[in-house]
Amino acid sequence: MGLRINDTIPDLTVETDHGTISLHDWIGDSWAVLFSHPKDFTPVCTTEFGAVAQLADEWEKRGTKVLGISIDSAEEHKKWKTDIESVAGTKAGFPIVADENLEMAKAFDMLPAEAYMPDGRTPADSATVRAVFIVGPDKQLKLSMTYPMTVGRNFAEVLRALDGLQTSAGQGVATPANWNIGDDVIIPTSVSDEDAKEKFGDFTTVLPYLRTTKL
Repeated sequence: MGLRINDTIPDLTVETDHGTISLHDWIGDSWAVLFSHPKDFTPVCTTEFGAVAQLADEWEKRGTKVLGISIDSAEEHKKWKTDIESVAGTKAGFPIVADENLEMAKAFDMLPAEAYMPDGRTPADSATVRAVFIVGPDKQLKLSMTYPMTVGRNFAEVLRALDGLQTSAGQGVATPANWNIGDDVIIPTSVSDEDAKEKFGDFTTVLPYLRTTKL
């Protein structure tokens, strides 16, 4: 069975280019974004790691840690970071898991249990290891996205989704399509009009089941 929204993520102990970490201990009281890649020294992934590095201040503002995952060694990760930092023009300070035995890729259902990496493998052998996981401080999976090898991930969307998750968790609301911070939010249908008025003040009834308000 795959890892689903609101499941507690596996508390794996993994090797990274920053040393050994336990996932639950590493997350601590923070939010976390885990983003995985099928191989080091690949073109699309290098630009993605660079984009994550450039957003270091944004992750910090949101109390969020980021963790890369690739199925090469920690030593390879350290070498690859030289290229990443060259492309990004900034330091890549986040750790990258060295998932050489595929433990994390399988535990997070990025690869089937029987998968193995052949000698002389290419990124195509682990192409499904291109996912994004957002995890809450409760260690539960809040969001996941999987991309093909040819399409670079949009980390502005990852930030937007993270903002939505944090707003929803903190304010007890939902967010509409294309929502960004400052836009109107949706009052859950489980909240009565009377309680909505008390909690949020003014709100707009668009449809009987769609009420919006500003925070």
